[in-house]
Amino acid sequence: MNDIHRRLHVPLRIAQPLLIGMEYHIHFVTSWLKDGSSHTADILTTLGMGGIGKTSLAKHVYGLYSHEFHISSFIEDITRKCDGKFNGLLDLQEQLCNDISKTSSIRFHDVGIYTTKIENALARKRVFLVLDDITTIDQLDALLGSKGFHPGSKIIITTRDRWLTESCALFKTNNKPKHERHLLLGLDEIQSLQLLSFHAFMCNYPKEGYEEVSYKLVKYCQGNPLALVVLGKSLCNRDVAYWEGCIEGLNKETSSHINNVLRMSFDSLPSNNDKELFKHIACFFVGIDRDVSETILKACDIITRSGITNLIDRYLLSIGSNNELKMHQLVQEMGRLEVHQESLDKPWKRSRIWCHKESFRVLKQKKGKGNVLGLSLDMRMLEKEKSEASFELKTDALSNMDSLMLLQINYVHMEGSYENFPGELRGLRMHGFRLKSIPLDLPMMNLVALDMSYSYIESFVGCYSNIQRLEKRQKFDALYLKDKKLFRSLKILNLSFCKQLRSLGDFDQLPALERLIVRNCVGLVEVGESIEQCIELVFIDMSYCKKLEKLPRNIGMLKNVKTLLLDGCKLSDSQIEDMDMVINIRTSSSVFMGAIPSDLKLFTVSLPRNVPTRVIIKRWIDFTPGSCEIEGMIKIQAMVGVKDKVLRSLGWINVDFLNKGYVGPNPWESKIQSMFYEFGIFSTKYEAEEIPSWFKYRSLGPSISFTIPSSSPNNLTGLNFCSLHTLKPPDEWLLFPHDQFPSTPMTTISNITKNCTWIYERHTDRVIEYGKCWLVLSHWMFGMNEMEVGDHVTITVTSPYNEFVKDCGVSLVYDEVKNKDEEEDALGYYKSWNHIIGGDLSPFQTTTGQYILNNMRFFESAIMLFPYHAKLIPDGPRYQGQKEVSWFRAFSQRNTGIIGSTRVGKGKSSRFYPSREST
Repeated sequence: MNDIHRRLHVPLRIAQPLLIGMEYHIHFVTSWLKDGSSHTADILTTLGMGGIGKTSLAKHVYGLYSHEFHISSFIEDITRKCDGKFNGLLDLQEQLCNDISKTSSIRFHDVGIYTTKIENALARKRVFLVLDDITTIDQLDALLGSKGFHPGSKIIITTRDRWLTESCALFKTNNKPKHERHLLLGLDEIQSLQLLSFHAFMCNYPKEGYEEVSYKLVKYCQGNPLALVVLGKSLCNRDVAYWEGCIEGLNKETSSHINNVLRMSFDSLPSNNDKELFKHIACFFVGIDRDVSETILKACDIITRSGITNLIDRYLLSIGSNNELKMHQLVQEMGRLEVHQESLDKPWKRSRIWCHKESFRVLKQKKGKGNVLGLSLDMRMLEKEKSEASFELKTDALSNMDSLMLLQINYVHMEGSYENFPGELRGLRMHGFRLKSIPLDLPMMNLVALDMSYSYIESFVGCYSNIQRLEKRQKFDALYLKDKKLFRSLKILNLSFCKQLRSLGDFDQLPALERLIVRNCVGLVEVGESIEQCIELVFIDMSYCKKLEKLPRNIGMLKNVKTLLLDGCKLSDSQIEDMDMVINIRTSSSVFMGAIPSDLKLFTVSLPRNVPTRVIIKRWIDFTPGSCEIEGMIKIQAMVGVKDKVLRSLGWINVDFLNKGYVGPNPWESKIQSMFYEFGIFSTKYEAEEIPSWFKYRSLGPSISFTIPSSSPNNLTGLNFCSLHTLKPPDEWLLFPHDQFPSTPMTTISNITKNCTWIYERHTDRVIEYGKCWLVLSHWMFGMNEMEVGDHVTITVTSPYNEFVKDCGVSLVYDEVKNKDEEEDALGYYKSWNHIIGGDLSPFQTTTGQYILNNMRFFESAIMLFPYHAKLIPDGPRYQGQKEVSWFRAFSQRNTGIIGSTRVGKGKSSRFYPSREST
């Protein structure tokens, strides 16, 4: 997705946080952002204590305005990522390079090289850059350089250090950028009470009887938003006596108020399982993929499904945009402090040891005992501190840690037999492992995750390039592996960046494997045919294995694989075309990439019939600014390019925006958006003050009911629906969890007579300026099977948290009497799609019969129901799996003739269809 994001040169949208009490700060930063008076770049340093809202403010503004810049990037949580990982700063530089320039797959290991690349990219284009949580000058110098920026660029820096920004190299040059500081203080009493009430009572004020205890907690939190949110979530649905006990307990504590509040939230967790889960995540899993984390933690006898939900509900955990586990830095520090309290000066008596220096000493002195559940050591972190890095460790240092389940020993040189490793290990990470093969005496029967990235391994399990070594190993295997599966529990195997790795085989020893990751194994030439025995595989990443020229012939037999990443591999197009799998294939192969023009102003991707379809284009529809099409899924077209006969067929004849010059060739610059088509629904959005006059049925508010009349002699072909929207005043924005409201207006049409309901979650649009009204206009293609005379119909719009619908309207569309010489049906191409109303919508149908029309369903293995669906689908389970795997078909079988031949355009691939001329 990053490749596509870079090629589009359009910012990937970040979900805007729900803010309260921040109106002044939002206005200030917005005014600064829109001020174009400076002839240089502008830097804004946002200051404030931890938990005060610096990151939330930056995210909010970035989400609103990043699309207005040529290039934008949001680099979050910089200090924690730098402190927690040896090459953390390099990772951040690589992320920034990927965001602001077209980069190759080559990874550099020098901060200076990346800084030069960043400087060159920042000088060429107007950028919007956010650097979140900066604490050192080195971080700023590495991420900004010293050569300056393109005029009009805007950079936001969040930090707790007032003088840090002007101390970096950028301000020691002759061309200094313009710099401002903005200090965030705590919320006032009214704002604090409102924020607490939102999370505790789901309203703007305390419930009756809770006024006094609410005011006491507001006073205690001293206006800190993080403390107020955590308290509100922890005390939700608790009685007054519980609140009073909480206040009494907080007042007895002598440490900082914010830490006391966080600890109280931790203490309120309903079970010991949730507390252990929280401590595991705080010590070892922040920033790790949720699915990977859950797989490992479940093997450690931790209940994760309800546990993670409970942590999220108390604001102790969140899920990032890349499905990673996230914690506020203060929350993570509190969690680690809880573990530290188990023994203040004897780390070997604690349940978890994450400090690299302490881990080294525990292993060096062989003091680890059976109480230790997890340990992390990266020798490079000690090298940073110039301490003890030259010492070797003995494998028997782990022999007494009988309960150890999580072990990370990166770049550690160990001597001795690996049979001394604990037999209860569930997750093992050994980056930089020096041996050429995995030791057979390493206890592996209970391992569920093994990560040996950046190691010297030449082959995995039984595949060796050296014949003598292979024969020796095979003799040993005959004795050792008889009637055994060496890695019978292993679900995750990561061998990325192992340059010496030549081959992968013996997959019969991996019956439970779900994720295989061999990214950037530049020497890998062979993947064994036995991979067909890994029937549980769902994810394979072989990106940038540059010598890998062929895949196992039977890889298509793996029916559970959902994602196969092949970027940078030299595979033939035929190999990709021949794979009979329903997967997200991402590859640089010309089969796909040749169909993507470099300018991306207008493109269509037509997939080979036997390469199903959840492809590299996943999520393009969220940020494509021009015209594009993914056949059978979505078509986005600038209104200026829509044919008159299509508009006539939709009944869009006297449309205001067509007569007022709102339409432009660039949707970002036009007052009107493009026209979207998906699921048999056409829609667009434009600024307006009222509903068009040609809408016959009207209603105030977000819903309307009507009965289809019998007055027309022609057949009903569809209906037009419009709703007039505006933003609520900021002080009325509800601060509920995100999943309480849809991110965009959701339209529900119910045919009460036929007991059919369609719930359409429309494509995301750009933000309309505050104070403006806008109209969402849609045409739904219905036939006699869905709508007919006498049917009673209701339509309801469910709005996001910050919008409301002023009024709405409906107009019915009927068959026109056609002339003999009139061309074919103008909507013929659109009607040929398979997954539309009147076609096959079974993959979008819930267990209770409703259809949820959301384009993300094309890329997910199940239907997910959220709290905002509850009023419409009260009885359905939240997660509804799909039994059939190979369900996608772009075109209906009833219209097989619609598929046309390939036509090669100038310098790019394109397709045409006989009926598409009508579009």
